[in-house]
Amino acid sequence: ELKNAVVNSMEIEFIPQEIKSGKLDIDIGTAGSITLVLQALMIPAIFAPDKVRIQIRGGTDVRWSPPIDYLRFVTLPILRRFGYKAEIHLMRRGYYPAGGGRVNVEIFPVKKLKPINLTERGKILSARGISHAHSDLEKAGVARRQAKSARSLIFNKLSKLGFSQDIEIKQEYSKALSYGSGITLWIETENSVLGADSLGEKGKSSETVGGEAAQNLIEEIDSKASLDKYMADQIVPYLALAGGSVLVSEITQHAKTNVDIVNKFGFDVMIEGNMIKSTQKRSP
Repeated sequence: ELKNAVVNSMEIEFIPQEIKSGKLDIDIGTAGSITLVLQALMIPAIFAPDKVRIQIRGGTDVRWSPPIDYLRFVTLPILRRFGYKAEIHLMRRGYYPAGGGRVNVEIFPVKKLKPINLTERGKILSARGISHAHSDLEKAGVARRQAKSARSLIFNKLSKLGFSQDIEIKQEYSKALSYGSGITLWIETENSVLGADSLGEKGKSSETVGGEAAQNLIEEIDSKASLDKYMADQIVPYLALAGGSVLVSEITQHAKTNVDIVNKFGFDVMIEGNMIKSTQKRSP
């Protein structure tokens, strides 16, 4: 039950009910972010008595939110280290303004999450990515040009670090409801995954889109951290529940806010430098 959830309200009240398994069908109705809605659902769903299936329609690659490929290939692999069990399937991309993207998710119950220690990322094992665009942009080679620009910069960076493997960036075109493009890049290391992304927009060249994502990933590589700055706030609720320590590239305002909020629920999450720690202890 939710009370006072109206415009200009200074206080809201949320009264949780029993968590149920089953199927959810959610239509955001716009290009509103699918990943932000999923972030709110992914934590309680593991405490359901059985599998939770979610079909959600909206925006998969939109501003001010993680792209769906980041959730699939960065967030989810990290959460699996807690013992988290889920599958995320991209059925159709949705760009701004029409949305229309569709994602199917299966989340499995977990009795207890395991604490993690991600303070050292280890050696880089692979570098991958997905460059995507509306199918009408294939003639202009948008996904190809994004990928080429990103691959060149990442190759130059990683070759200086002694990494000699191929950098695999898939190119995908789809018949979305609106024109759009984007690219998500990630590196897999011995202990973690770090990612970066960029969205296409009017007036921005495909080469710029790919270059932005690559430069963002290079900054994460240079940080020596185990998690990128965008993962910093996402991981806080899981650290609160499971315990552990992670080294992030930057403590963002989002991360600070999440730490403050979970601690109001009696958890003990701390920030020390660029380290986020949790003892998994709750006060009465």
